[in-house]
Amino acid sequence: MHRERETGASVLALTMAAVAVIAGCGYRIAGHVNTLPPDVKTIAVPAFQNRTSTYRIEQRLTSAVIHELLVDTRYKVVSSPEDGDAVLYGAVKTVGGGAVVFDPTTGRATTILVTVTMEARLEDRKSGKVLYRNDNFVFREPYEISTDIPSFFEESGPAMDRVSRDFARRLVAEMRESY
Repeated sequence: MHRERETGASVLALTMAAVAVIAGCGYRIAGHVNTLPPDVKTIAVPAFQNRTSTYRIEQRLTSAVIHELLVDTRYKVVSSPEDGDAVLYGAVKTVGGGAVVFDPTTGRATTILVTVTMEARLEDRKSGKVLYRNDNFVFREPYEISTDIPSFFEESGPAMDRVSRDFARRLVAEMRESY
């Protein structure tokens, strides 16, 4: 019994030592690392371009990216490129969706897969150096839709808001971590 306590205490001590070493080595939880240059304090986000026929998608995506930058980063966000240390340019190339899951009883779609393809580029305003670039940023996400006809309401607006928020989270995370 005494030996079991010593073994348990040794394992606990080694575990705590390993945690202390890891914590002191700069390891961080994925998604919270910021690798952009430290002199970038303000990011300008002019309205994205829309090369699709999806009405106002560029406004929703621009707004969602601005919100994500404000909520999840330390950056000040402005709309005018002249006022930023860096400028995030974006262009929505395609927006599509298709049913991927159907209700076996009614045959109605229950899940759609939304796909958004975009170009995104973050540039240092003064030097023109590209800090982040992805000419084929593809976002795919399945979303459930209501099959209950009495309670169904037009879901395209709220669905596009959800897509925009999820898209913005992924774009900002990739932008911050890919430099």
